[in-house]
Amino acid sequence: MNELSLMQTIAIWTLPVIFAITVHEVAHGWMANRLGDPTAKMLGRLTLNPIKHIDPIGTVIVPLALLMLGGIVFGWAKAVPVTMQNLKRPRQDMAWVAIAGPAANLLMAIGWALVMKIGESLQHSLPEIGVFMVYTGMAGISINLILLVLNMIPIPPLDGSRVLSAFLSPKLAWQYNRIEPYGFFILLGLLLLGVLTPLLFGPYNLLKGLIFSLVGL
Repeated sequence: MNELSLMQTIAIWTLPVIFAITVHEVAHGWMANRLGDPTAKMLGRLTLNPIKHIDPIGTVIVPLALLMLGGIVFGWAKAVPVTMQNLKRPRQDMAWVAIAGPAANLLMAIGWALVMKIGESLQHSLPEIGVFMVYTGMAGISINLILLVLNMIPIPPLDGSRVLSAFLSPKLAWQYNRIEPYGFFILLGLLLLGVLTPLLFGPYNLLKGLIFSLVGL
Protein backbone atom coordinates (compact mmCIF):
# COMPACT_ATOMS: atom_id res chain seq x y z
CA MET A 1 0.00 0.00 0.00
CA ASN A 2 2.99 2.28 -0.52
CA GLU A 3 1.18 4.17 -3.32
CA LEU A 4 -1.50 5.39 -0.91
CA SER A 5 -1.30 8.66 0.97
CA LEU A 6 -1.31 8.64 4.76
CA MET A 7 -4.93 9.81 4.89
CA GLN A 8 -6.02 7.11 2.43
CA THR A 9 -4.19 4.49 4.48
CA ILE A 10 -5.87 5.67 7.68
CA ALA A 11 -9.27 5.60 5.96
CA ILE A 12 -8.69 2.03 4.78
CA TRP A 13 -7.42 0.72 8.13
CA THR A 14 -9.75 2.51 10.58
CA LEU A 15 -12.82 0.29 10.27
CA PRO A 16 -10.93 -3.04 10.20
CA VAL A 17 -8.86 -2.09 13.26
CA ILE A 18 -11.87 -0.93 15.28
CA PHE A 19 -13.89 -4.03 14.41
CA ALA A 20 -10.99 -6.42 15.00
CA ILE A 21 -10.26 -5.08 18.47
CA THR A 22 -13.89 -4.54 19.52
CA VAL A 23 -15.27 -7.90 18.41
CA HIS A 24 -12.25 -9.67 19.95
CA GLU A 25 -13.16 -8.29 23.38
CA VAL A 26 -16.90 -8.85 22.93
CA ALA A 27 -16.16 -12.50 22.10
CA HIS A 28 -14.33 -12.90 25.41
CA GLY A 29 -17.28 -11.43 27.30
CA TRP A 30 -19.84 -13.45 25.33
CA MET A 31 -18.06 -16.72 26.07
CA ALA A 32 -17.65 -15.83 29.75
CA ASN A 33 -21.37 -15.10 29.95
CA ARG A 34 -22.16 -18.44 28.30
CA LEU A 35 -20.00 -20.20 30.88
CA GLY A 36 -21.62 -18.55 33.88
CA ASP A 37 -19.93 -15.18 34.38
CA PRO A 38 -22.24 -12.22 33.58
CA THR A 39 -19.70 -9.55 34.63
CA ALA A 40 -19.13 -8.16 31.11
CA LYS A 41 -22.86 -8.23 30.37
CA MET A 42 -23.70 -6.39 33.60
CA LEU A 43 -21.12 -3.71 32.75
CA GLY A 44 -22.54 -3.18 29.26
CA ARG A 45 -19.51 -4.62 27.50
CA LEU A 46 -21.39 -7.14 25.33
CA THR A 47 -21.94 -4.49 22.69
CA LEU A 48 -20.36 -3.72 19.33
CA ASN A 49 -20.38 -0.02 20.18
CA PRO A 50 -16.63 0.73 19.94
CA ILE A 51 -16.90 3.60 22.42
CA LYS A 52 -17.43 1.03 25.18
CA HIS A 53 -14.19 -0.73 24.30
CA ILE A 54 -11.76 1.90 23.00
CA ASP A 55 -8.48 2.31 24.83
CA PRO A 56 -6.98 5.67 23.78
CA ILE A 57 -3.47 4.25 23.60
CA GLY A 58 -4.09 0.72 22.31
CA THR A 59 -6.96 1.47 19.93
CA VAL A 60 -5.86 4.84 18.56
CA ILE A 61 -2.28 5.93 19.27
CA VAL A 62 -0.41 2.63 18.83
CA PRO A 63 -2.10 1.54 15.55
CA LEU A 64 -1.77 5.07 14.13
CA ALA A 65 1.92 5.24 15.06
CA LEU A 66 2.58 1.82 13.52
CA LEU A 67 0.79 2.88 10.33
CA MET A 68 2.98 5.98 10.04
CA LEU A 69 6.12 3.95 10.76
CA GLY A 70 5.16 1.36 8.18
CA GLY A 71 5.47 -1.60 10.55
CA ILE A 72 3.04 -4.35 11.43
CA VAL A 73 -0.23 -2.90 12.69
CA PHE A 74 -1.78 -4.13 15.92
CA GLY A 75 -3.50 -2.71 18.97
CA TRP A 76 -5.80 -3.52 21.84
CA ALA A 77 -9.02 -2.43 23.50
CA LYS A 78 -9.98 -2.19 27.16
CA ALA A 79 -9.95 -5.75 28.46
CA VAL A 80 -13.37 -7.22 29.16
CA PRO A 81 -13.53 -8.08 32.87
CA VAL A 82 -14.00 -11.74 33.75
CA THR A 83 -14.71 -13.00 37.28
CA MET A 84 -13.19 -16.46 37.38
CA GLN A 85 -15.07 -17.40 40.55
CA ASN A 86 -18.33 -17.26 38.58
CA LEU A 87 -17.16 -19.86 36.09
CA LYS A 88 -18.16 -23.47 36.69
CA ARG A 89 -14.66 -24.82 35.97
CA PRO A 90 -12.51 -21.69 36.38
CA ARG A 91 -9.22 -22.82 34.83
CA GLN A 92 -10.70 -24.79 31.93
CA ASP A 93 -13.42 -22.24 31.25
CA MET A 94 -10.89 -19.39 31.22
CA ALA A 95 -9.13 -21.20 28.38
CA TRP A 96 -12.37 -21.18 26.36
CA VAL A 97 -12.90 -17.51 27.20
CA ALA A 98 -9.37 -16.80 25.99
CA ILE A 99 -9.77 -18.77 22.75
CA ALA A 100 -13.00 -16.94 21.89
CA GLY A 101 -11.14 -13.70 21.06
CA PRO A 102 -8.68 -15.15 18.51
CA ALA A 103 -11.48 -17.35 17.11
CA ALA A 104 -13.51 -14.21 16.44
CA ASN A 105 -10.49 -12.70 14.67
CA LEU A 106 -10.23 -15.78 12.45
CA LEU A 107 -13.90 -15.51 11.46
CA MET A 108 -13.48 -11.79 10.77
CA ALA A 109 -10.41 -12.46 8.61
CA ILE A 110 -12.51 -14.84 6.50
CA GLY A 111 -15.25 -12.20 6.29
CA TRP A 112 -12.80 -9.54 5.11
CA ALA A 113 -11.42 -12.00 2.55
CA LEU A 114 -14.93 -12.24 1.12
CA VAL A 115 -15.06 -8.41 1.00
CA MET A 116 -11.76 -8.47 -0.90
CA LYS A 117 -13.12 -11.13 -3.28
CA ILE A 118 -16.22 -9.03 -4.02
CA GLY A 119 -14.01 -5.96 -4.48
CA GLU A 120 -11.94 -7.78 -7.07
CA SER A 121 -15.10 -8.60 -9.06
CA LEU A 122 -16.14 -4.91 -8.98
CA GLN A 123 -12.82 -3.38 -10.04
CA HIS A 124 -13.82 -3.14 -13.72
CA SER A 125 -17.47 -2.11 -13.39
CA LEU A 126 -17.12 0.09 -10.27
CA PRO A 127 -13.36 0.69 -9.96
CA GLU A 128 -13.39 3.19 -7.09
CA ILE A 129 -15.62 1.00 -4.90
CA GLY A 130 -13.86 -2.20 -5.98
CA VAL A 131 -10.36 -0.92 -5.25
CA PHE A 132 -11.44 0.45 -1.87
CA MET A 133 -12.98 -2.92 -0.96
CA VAL A 134 -9.82 -4.78 -2.02
CA TYR A 135 -7.57 -2.56 0.09
CA THR A 136 -9.94 -2.58 3.06
CA GLY A 137 -10.39 -6.34 2.82
CA MET A 138 -6.63 -6.86 2.82
CA ALA A 139 -6.30 -4.56 5.83
CA GLY A 140 -9.05 -6.53 7.60
CA ILE A 141 -7.34 -9.84 6.90
CA SER A 142 -3.99 -8.46 8.09
CA ILE A 143 -5.09 -6.90 11.39
CA ASN A 144 -7.22 -9.88 12.37
CA LEU A 145 -4.56 -12.47 11.63
CA ILE A 146 -1.90 -10.42 13.40
CA LEU A 147 -4.14 -10.12 16.47
CA LEU A 148 -4.93 -13.83 16.34
CA VAL A 149 -1.30 -14.92 16.16
CA LEU A 150 -0.06 -12.27 18.59
CA ASN A 151 -2.65 -13.12 21.22
CA MET A 152 -1.89 -16.83 21.05
CA ILE A 153 1.73 -16.26 22.08
CA PRO A 154 1.91 -17.83 25.57
CA ILE A 155 3.14 -14.74 27.39
CA PRO A 156 0.84 -13.56 30.21
CA PRO A 157 -1.57 -11.78 29.93
CA LEU A 158 -2.03 -12.76 26.27
CA ASP A 159 -4.77 -15.27 25.47
CA GLY A 160 -2.30 -18.04 24.74
CA SER A 161 -1.12 -17.94 28.35
CA ARG A 162 -4.69 -18.58 29.59
CA VAL A 163 -4.88 -21.65 27.38
CA LEU A 164 -1.50 -22.93 28.52
CA SER A 165 -2.40 -22.33 32.18
CA ALA A 166 -5.31 -24.77 31.87
CA PHE A 167 -2.85 -27.57 31.15
CA LEU A 168 -0.47 -26.76 34.02
CA SER A 169 -0.79 -27.81 37.62
CA PRO A 170 -2.39 -25.13 39.84
CA LYS A 171 0.95 -24.41 41.52
CA LEU A 172 2.88 -24.17 38.26
CA ALA A 173 0.13 -22.08 36.68
CA TRP A 174 0.27 -19.65 39.61
CA GLN A 175 4.05 -19.28 39.24
CA TYR A 176 3.76 -18.90 35.46
CA ASN A 177 1.11 -16.17 35.71
CA ARG A 178 3.26 -14.16 38.12
CA ILE A 179 5.14 -12.78 35.10
CA GLU A 180 1.94 -11.08 33.87
CA PRO A 181 2.98 -7.56 35.05
CA TYR A 182 6.06 -7.88 32.85
CA GLY A 183 4.32 -9.31 29.78
CA PHE A 184 4.11 -6.01 27.90
CA PHE A 185 7.81 -5.33 28.46
CA ILE A 186 8.70 -8.85 27.28
CA LEU A 187 6.74 -8.23 24.07
CA LEU A 188 8.34 -4.82 23.62
CA GLY A 189 11.77 -6.39 24.10
CA LEU A 190 11.01 -9.06 21.48
CA LEU A 191 9.87 -6.32 19.09
CA LEU A 192 12.98 -4.20 19.61
CA LEU A 193 15.24 -7.24 19.23
CA GLY A 194 13.60 -8.06 15.91
CA VAL A 195 12.28 -11.40 17.16
CA LEU A 196 8.55 -10.63 17.32
CA THR A 197 7.97 -9.98 13.60
CA PRO A 198 9.50 -13.29 12.36
CA LEU A 199 7.63 -15.07 15.17
CA LEU A 200 4.33 -13.66 13.92
CA PHE A 201 4.73 -13.94 10.18
CA GLY A 202 5.22 -17.70 9.91
CA PRO A 203 1.75 -18.54 11.30
CA TYR A 204 0.36 -15.34 9.74
CA ASN A 205 1.39 -16.33 6.21
CA LEU A 206 0.16 -19.89 6.73
CA LEU A 207 -3.30 -18.73 7.84
CA LYS A 208 -3.49 -16.10 5.09
CA GLY A 209 -2.69 -18.73 2.47
CA LEU A 210 -5.39 -21.05 3.84
CA ILE A 211 -7.99 -18.24 3.85
CA PHE A 212 -7.07 -17.15 0.32
CA SER A 213 -7.51 -20.76 -0.85
CA LEU A 214 -10.82 -21.02 0.99
CA VAL A 215 -12.41 -18.00 -0.71
CA GLY A 216 -10.60 -18.36 -4.04
CA LEU A 217 -8.32 -15.33 -3.93
